[in-house]
Amino acid sequence: MKYVEEFRDPEKAQILLHEIDKLVSEIDIAKQRPIAIMEVCGGHTHSIFRYGLEGMLPKEIELVHGPGCPVCVLPMGRVDDCVAIAARPEVIFTTFGDAMRVPGSQKSLLQAKADGADVRMVYSPMDALALARKNPEREVVFFAIGFETTIPSTALTIQQAKAEGVKNFTVFSNHITIVPTIKAILDSPDLQLDGFLGPGHVSMVIGTQPYAFISRHYKKPLVVAGFEPLDVLHSIWMVLKQIREGRAEIENQYARIVPEEGNSPALAALSDVYELREFFEWRGLGSIDHSGVRIRAAYRDFDAEARFAMPNIKIADPKSCQCGEVLKGVIKPWQCKVFGTSCTPEAPLGALMVSSEGACAAYFQYGGIKRREAVS
Repeated sequence: MKYVEEFRDPEKAQILLHEIDKLVSEIDIAKQRPIAIMEVCGGHTHSIFRYGLEGMLPKEIELVHGPGCPVCVLPMGRVDDCVAIAARPEVIFTTFGDAMRVPGSQKSLLQAKADGADVRMVYSPMDALALARKNPEREVVFFAIGFETTIPSTALTIQQAKAEGVKNFTVFSNHITIVPTIKAILDSPDLQLDGFLGPGHVSMVIGTQPYAFISRHYKKPLVVAGFEPLDVLHSIWMVLKQIREGRAEIENQYARIVPEEGNSPALAALSDVYELREFFEWRGLGSIDHSGVRIRAAYRDFDAEARFAMPNIKIADPKSCQCGEVLKGVIKPWQCKVFGTSCTPEAPLGALMVSSEGACAAYFQYGGIKRREAVS
């Protein structure tokens, strides 16, 4: 298939759904409990609800929405650090748009901007570097966030800043890695999963080999999936086929985009600029070992954590917010007691309601309120 319309063909979708039904009828697990498949990536969650895929699948399949939205797992303390840096009069603080509304303990970056901080939305770290060139008298800080999908672009920008000798540009690194996160989920005692839809965007960079431990040690199948509706349905079919055949392998449905070995230049830049942190805190999930990256000593001059003093305090989410349970797949978004009431996209209480890739935002936009009312 060449064109996007072909990946949204209703007739092909019906064929896949028929084959999924057939597979489910042949899997013993489905006779005792739902088959739990986690889509790790927030982009998949968004596609599932945008195209109504969850409602098309047989009731024996339960889709579990994983922590694949980097904005959604940003802890309050790190947001407070952003606000503290942005409040400095010499700073121009730059960020992607969806990170501006993530709530901290006191305010979001959007509220800090309203209070007078110079917070600007950019589309890439190179935009932030361009601002630094144009404003040599100001300190320009880029709020770096995202999985391995976006780490290389930040790394390349830092390399460029060093090559040019730019002195007023730093990065506040909140980049995170996917593999330790999946391992933490698999080690969670309150969650039972039968398979995974692997993240397509991350896999474009890292390839498929880093997921081998999932099949080797945990005996779970993972299929790297594309983002169109037929991609998702095809990937679910591939996971079910493995379960029925008693296999646990890493397969690549998104082979038109994802190379098995990953993107070598991107990985080289990542490795040159970044190293693993001992641990990193995730909103709702707590501290996960080796799940974040920090800027290496060779690039210390571009590390905002080295240049600026910041609170660096751990802050718990509001007790009424159940983002942690949603992120781990223990509950659905509409089962959270504040979903759609005190927590909405216009006034988010939890980070999962902020980004379009957040499970709560997807449920809210595509009918989660009606579902909640139907079971109330």
